[in-house]
Amino acid sequence: MHVLVNGVRLFFDVEGAGLVPSGARMRERPTVVLLHGGPGADHSHYRPQMSPLADVAQLVFYDHRGNGRSESGPQDRWTLAQWGDDVRGLCDALGIEKPIVLGASFGGMVALSYATRHPGHAGKLVLMNTAARGGAFTQRRVELFEQLGGPAAGALARRRLIDGDTCREVLDDWLRICVPQYNRSADDPKALLRSVRNAEATRWFSRAEGEGNHFDLRPALHRIRCPVLLMGGTLDPMLPVENQRDIAALLPPHLLRYEEFEGAGHGLLADAPERALSLLREFIALEISA
Repeated sequence: MHVLVNGVRLFFDVEGAGLVPSGARMRERPTVVLLHGGPGADHSHYRPQMSPLADVAQLVFYDHRGNGRSESGPQDRWTLAQWGDDVRGLCDALGIEKPIVLGASFGGMVALSYATRHPGHAGKLVLMNTAARGGAFTQRRVELFEQLGGPAAGALARRRLIDGDTCREVLDDWLRICVPQYNRSADDPKALLRSVRNAEATRWFSRAEGEGNHFDLRPALHRIRCPVLLMGGTLDPMLPVENQRDIAALLPPHLLRYEEFEGAGHGLLADAPERALSLLREFIALEISA
């Protein structure tokens, strides 16, 4: 399905009912809007890992503009500000009020952009293995890739993350050499085959002069007004846990629940599915004080 949001048609899909029978009435369930990683990927990496949550919430998956099955629109609108505004626009178009917005990796950056540009709109915010600033802890990233994947992974990480080389050869090698180091558990070999990818979005965001290396949302984090569940893996080579600690230090303590996953990598739902899903269920059920 597609919906027009801020001038582009965004692909979205829904899993789980928004209204369920409850005695003599229909009870409304919370809606979780899931923001995928990348950029240049699509929502498919959340499925089927997130599907168990469909018994407690309605799940709305979508592809960011310039990603997956969504329209690209003008390339100069591939920005965190626009992607963040698109979250609000999608919710408005679909009639979603007080969403639980969940973002992992790049999706978490978009979630932070949305939450700081539209304070008070979200009911809750979930951030998984993400960052509030670009170009942070780069040497640590290279060290972790080399530790986990050997010299070839370390050299490729240095070439992309420090030298800023995002040519097609580097991005192709990245999928083959570095992506398998993201998680400590074995990857689903068919996951990448299911994904609809746009390498140009990856290149645009992560090139040397790109926003991915220079953005800084930290000064705006104080604008977040909703409860936040922040999670990170201590063996995440892509966005090391130091990024999560950065965010945790700047969010209002009374709104924050922060959890580190010892020995887990970039995909918490892959490396520690039971704990991650349990925390998500608990957070979804959390009653918000008026």
